[in-house]
Amino acid sequence: MSFRGSRVLTVSLLAIASSCLGLISARAQLAQAPADNLNLRYANGIVAIAEDHIVTVDDVRREIGPLVPEIQKQSRNEQEFNEKLEALQEDVVQNLIDRVLIVKDFYSDEKRRVPASYVDNAIAETIITQFDGDRSKFLAYLRSRGISQKDYRKEQEEDMIYGYMRQQKAKSASTISPVKIEAFYAENKDRYQQEDSVHLRLIQVTRAADDTDETLRGKAATIVTELATGADFGEVARKYSQDSRKGKGGDWGWQRRPDLRKEFSDVIFTLEKGQRSDPLIMPEGAFIFYVEDRKHAGILPLDEVRPDIERQLVQQGSRQATERWLEKLRRNAYVKHF
Repeated sequence: MSFRGSRVLTVSLLAIASSCLGLISARAQLAQAPADNLNLRYANGIVAIAEDHIVTVDDVRREIGPLVPEIQKQSRNEQEFNEKLEALQEDVVQNLIDRVLIVKDFYSDEKRRVPASYVDNAIAETIITQFDGDRSKFLAYLRSRGISQKDYRKEQEEDMIYGYMRQQKAKSASTISPVKIEAFYAENKDRYQQEDSVHLRLIQVTRAADDTDETLRGKAATIVTELATGADFGEVARKYSQDSRKGKGGDWGWQRRPDLRKEFSDVIFTLEKGQRSDPLIMPEGAFIFYVEDRKHAGILPLDEVRPDIERQLVQQGSRQATERWLEKLRRNAYVKHF
């Protein structure tokens, strides 16, 4: 290699290295961003006060930390990353405040208590799954966070309460009346429009170099004779077909009219469920089609889409019920943001 070539190569490598170092540096800065951002924004380390509970920077950082890598992947540049991070911080702070209010709501009923055995089992499971069953590692983790076993136990109990209360509110919206389902269907029929489609099986006999149309018809006739005796189409396809789905009994799944060659669709869509075609002779071979099932173009009937509508309405109702509940808790609580 000439000196000039070596110099060009060296310069190129230096440029690549510089670019890589810049990328690494940028990613490192992004990873550090949550801590810097929070420290600058909340100089006294307090993010909010909810009732008698202080939400700290450490609380927010602990919630945000595991989510930062995913935000990094989704962000195209530093500005987008910072915007996503700020939105995440706001969500996390609100969730931490809501957690305090939900726990308070739980204990507003003197009859409600979390059995001690539930908390004991949760902590034991955590030690097994997160600390390899090593209690000393678990205690070291508590020391690193500066909390006692009593504090951690309270956290676990409140986690259970938070999950239980949200689940109960979600359940309160789980019953949807038939009238509501029918009204939703009537208002959103366009969502349930379906195209003409068939569940298709086929047998293909590939044309050999010396095959004429008559030769192909003769080969296909042998197959048709076997099918006419009542043989299963899928088994006959495994035996005779020369297409890529032979091993699957010639099963091509659901096919829409626009997705098929016109020569094929003109034949296939004259068939109803359970019908097969006569052999179609084409330049590449002979084709026998079988319609395993059929969906005609039009609006799906209510009975067919009812489960999907009910599931959608339950999810929607659950979100609305939970938000109404949280708004009520927030209105009646003391909350101060810093």
